[in-house]
Amino acid sequence: MAVDDDTSDSTSSPNVNKDTLDSTNPLYMHPSESAGSTLVPVVFDVTGYRSWRRGILRGLSVKNKVGFITGKCKKPDSDHPTFEQWERCDDMVTSWIINSLSKDLADSLQYVVDAKELWQELEDRYDQTNGAKLYQLEREINDLSQGTLDITGYYTKMKKLWEELNTLNTHAQCKYQCTCGAKANMHKAEQDRRLIRFLIGLNEVYIVVRGSILMMNPLPSIAQAFSILIQEEKQREVMPSNHLMMESASMNVSGLANPAFRTNYAQQRNTTGNNSYRGSYPSNRSRLFCDYCKKQGHTKDKCYKLHGFPQDFKFTKGKSTASAASVHGGPEGIVPRGCSEVGARNQSMGIQNLTKEQYN
Repeated sequence: MAVDDDTSDSTSSPNVNKDTLDSTNPLYMHPSESAGSTLVPVVFDVTGYRSWRRGILRGLSVKNKVGFITGKCKKPDSDHPTFEQWERCDDMVTSWIINSLSKDLADSLQYVVDAKELWQELEDRYDQTNGAKLYQLEREINDLSQGTLDITGYYTKMKKLWEELNTLNTHAQCKYQCTCGAKANMHKAEQDRRLIRFLIGLNEVYIVVRGSILMMNPLPSIAQAFSILIQEEKQREVMPSNHLMMESASMNVSGLANPAFRTNYAQQRNTTGNNSYRGSYPSNRSRLFCDYCKKQGHTKDKCYKLHGFPQDFKFTKGKSTASAASVHGGPEGIVPRGCSEVGARNQSMGIQNLTKEQYN
C-alpha cells in the first residue's frame, strides 16, 4: 500500500482549475462517491485499532485520498481556484472515517476541523505501542487452540493475531536490503517458530499428520502446512460413510460363513420370490410335520425312528459295520443298532422297512 507516496502538489499551483481535474488528482471526486459511505465493513469500537487502521488506509489509497490525512495534500488559500474543491474532498474523507467508527466514538469526534486533525486524534488515542498490548497479543497466541474450530477458522484466528503483532512491531522491522542472507535466515526461523506454535494448538485427531509435517526437512511454510491439514480434514469428513460401508461388507462376509445367518438370509430372500440364493435347507421344510414322532422337518413316510436310520447318518457314521449297516443293505441277519426294536415292531405289524435306495 503506497501510503507515503500519495502526494500531490497540484493543488498549490494557481493554474489548476477544478473543472479540468483528471482522475489522478487527489481533488478529483467521482460522481458515485457519497458522504454516507464507509471504508471498512466493521466499525472501530476501541478494540483492534491496528487492523482497522490498515483497512482505512487501504480504502483511502484506492480513492487516492491518503494525502488528506497525512497532510501532504495541503489546504490551499481561500482565494485559490481549488479551495472549494479541496474542502469538498476533505469533508468527504472526514465523513468516511467517522462512518467507520462506533456511535460513541463518532459523537466525540464530530467537531474536528478537518480529516488530518481527526486522524491525528485517533492516532494519539489508540496507536500506542506499549507493553500491555504486546503482552495481551502474546498471551492470546499462546493460549489459542483449535478446540471446536475447523482448520480454516483456527488458522484465520491465529493469522489475525500474528498480523496484529507485526503491525505492533513495525519499528523493529528492517527495511534495508540484506546481501549476506542473515535477514532471510531470521525470517525463516520466525516462520518455523510460528509453524510449531500453530501445530501445538491442533486437536489430537491430527497427531499423525502433525508428525508427518514435523518430519519434513526443511519445515514447510505455514501456508503449506495449512494446505496439508485441509486435505486431511476433507478426508475425515468422508471417512465415516466409507467406514460404515466397510463394516457392512465385513458383516456380509461373516454372515455368509455363518450357517445360521445364511439360513435366515435364505428364508428372507425366498419370501420375496427370489430363489437364486438358497440356504442349507428348503424354505418349506419348517412346514413339514411327522405324525409318528411328533416333530417338524419331515413326514411320517420318511421318519427315521419309524423306518430306521440310513448308513451315512451322523449317529451311525463311522461305527462298526454291524451297527452302521442299513436294514437291507448289510450282511444278512445283522440288524443295525438303534433300529432293532423298530424293525422288529415293523415286522410284527406287517410293515416292510425301507431299503437304502429308498432312503436316498
